Amino acid sequence: MSASSQPNVVVLDYGSGNVHSAVKALEAAGANVELTGNRQKALDADGLLVPGVGAFSAVMDQLAASRGAEVIDRRLAGGRKVLGICVGMQVLFERGVERGVDTEGLGEWPGVVTELDAPVLPHIGWNTVDAPEDSVLFRGIRDERFYFVHSYAAQEWTLDVTPPFHEPALTWAEHGTRFLAAVENGPLSATQFHPEKSGEAGIRLLNNWVSSLKTD
Repeated sequence: MSASSQPNVVVLDYGSGNVHSAVKALEAAGANVELTGNRQKALDADGLLVPGVGAFSAVMDQLAASRGAEVIDRRLAGGRKVLGICVGMQVLFERGVERGVDTEGLGEWPGVVTELDAPVLPHIGWNTVDAPEDSVLFRGIRDERFYFVHSYAAQEWTLDVTPPFHEPALTWAEHGTRFLAAVENGPLSATQFHPEKSGEAGIRLLNNWVSSLKTD
């Protein structure tokens, strides 16, 4: 933890778009934020946010080229907190299948990201979520709505957790079919929606995550 009362959070700059809104939202949530691709700074920060915009395969290529995947893995191996957003959540799974392209993900969680079975795609706009009572991210905001922009998602959870490890907190949403809107699994958390585009509820969610960094 930094000497400052504000946790230091790095937004990983690996070539993905829409990073500046994430920086501003984290600052509003009470973090000292730096946008950088510097590996050491990303490793040393109290928290690491991994944004993601575009195709699953393109994000994986960018992470590989910048050695971002290695940074994420090393942080998690040391129990250091990471938050993935949108495609930054999707690539945490084993694979993504998008327009016939099957791409290997980071493999932090088992499962495949596939297209939603919905009458209208992409899923754009505000939607409710079904968060568990023990969720840290959704503390005080379980009844709020969040902003989604996606056509693909993880639609099942297959990770078996045995003691002494805690069961992950799984948050679901629905658009044509049920899908994972957020996962909280030890030091690794992720949201399919965009907290930085979700108004006050998104800021409060990010504040819940930033506040959790102080307990590390």
